[in-house]
Amino acid sequence: MTPTDELKEEHQGILLMLKILDKVCVKLESKEKVDPDHLERIVEFFRVFADKCHHGKEEDLLFPEMEKSGVPKERGPIGVMLIEHDQGRAFVKGMGEAATRYKKGGSTGLAEFTKNARDYIALLTQHINKENNILFPMGDRAISREKQGELVEAFETLEREKIGAGTHEKFHQLLHHLQEVYLK
Repeated sequence: MTPTDELKEEHQGILLMLKILDKVCVKLESKEKVDPDHLERIVEFFRVFADKCHHGKEEDLLFPEMEKSGVPKERGPIGVMLIEHDQGRAFVKGMGEAATRYKKGGSTGLAEFTKNARDYIALLTQHINKENNILFPMGDRAISREKQGELVEAFETLEREKIGAGTHEKFHQLLHHLQEVYLK
């Protein structure tokens, strides 16, 4: 498995959570009750799995290696991805703040939650498409097989150190649970 294959697999989990988030937004927009804990767990998934772990692998390991191998950062595809990571973080922060208000009994956070969620869904869907179909193939061509093997090992270390052993599996259980609740 190449480093980009691993990242593409993670994209599948992220895309599934985006589908779940979309269904949550539909319920909220229809004034249906949504478990506040689900909102918090979804935000946690995006903060920890998508950002800290997945984007961490890209930002700390893959992108610097691609840059060393000749893929431009500034005014290039890596720079665009980094900007979009920051935009996504702002949307997740907005969802988190709104979810906290909603959990405390205020419906004032619902519109803010859905606005940030809809913007995040749109951003991340096209972002993942660009990475899978443009950036990752560039990286596969630019980075030597030997370096790719080193990156896979470094990804494992980063995951263990940044999110802890077993956390990845817990997020997959959460995905399965929320899929049963929202995507029946």
